[in-house]
Amino acid sequence: MSTVARVTVPMFRARKGQTPLVVVTAYDAPQGRLADAAGVDAILIGDSLGMTTLGYDTTLPVTLDDLILHARAVARGQATRTVEKNASEDAVRGARHALLVGDLPFGSYGISVEDGVRSGVRMMQEGNVQAVKVEGASETIEETTRRLVALGVPVMAHVGLTPQAVHRFGGFKVQGRTDDEGDRILTDVRRMADAGAFGVVLELMPSDLARRITAAVPIPTIGIGAGPDCDGQVQVLHDLLGLTDGRLPRHAHRYVDAARVIQTAVSEYAGDVRARRFPTADNSF
Repeated sequence: MSTVARVTVPMFRARKGQTPLVVVTAYDAPQGRLADAAGVDAILIGDSLGMTTLGYDTTLPVTLDDLILHARAVARGQATRTVEKNASEDAVRGARHALLVGDLPFGSYGISVEDGVRSGVRMMQEGNVQAVKVEGASETIEETTRRLVALGVPVMAHVGLTPQAVHRFGGFKVQGRTDDEGDRILTDVRRMADAGAFGVVLELMPSDLARRITAAVPIPTIGIGAGPDCDGQVQVLHDLLGLTDGRLPRHAHRYVDAARVIQTAVSEYAGDVRARRFPTADNSF
């Protein structure tokens, strides 16, 4: 088995303008194992956990402890990826491919630089990730980014529609529609890049604006609802798999209807139990 180099922060940043970067969310060990085996470049343990897994309407109730718990699970899943029998030690190490990025949730940063630094260090130290992600670009968040990077905690930025500010925006709405709003978002990205961010998520903004930002900044842009011209794309795993309840977001594409597959399988199991077709002698001791 040939080894595949693990994606590092410098490698991720060096992909600016090259083959598009592929990022997907994951929230538990099986998802981390499967996403890594699929060859994505980075796995985001996102605070979208609240809506995909914990049953909340927004990301706001998710805590730092929640995200650390799920980040550890994703990291364990990545570490237990199946490799060929009798593979070399280098091949086993090479099985961990994707860069792991852990979201910092609402309230864990932005109030003070000290709080944000502590949260970032905890996420890396306890969550077993290689980078963290923050939303927004206030002076406090900018300085938090500088401090974290100086400590050795890589930071990914996130601008445009920032879900932690959903109530300020009045919902999940496209941002940067006017020239002034677009200029402000571009300024925010430049400030975060200057503070040391190694990449930036551009969420829900016009394609023209995302193209302009991508051309103007030195760090990779990762789009979600920002058009095809970013340096990469990120999507929520549940949207890709057809596990999202309700209407699929416009920016997403359902690659499989896993919800139907799962429901059918459980229904067949229930029927077999009630008809005493399961368990059989092969399932008994």
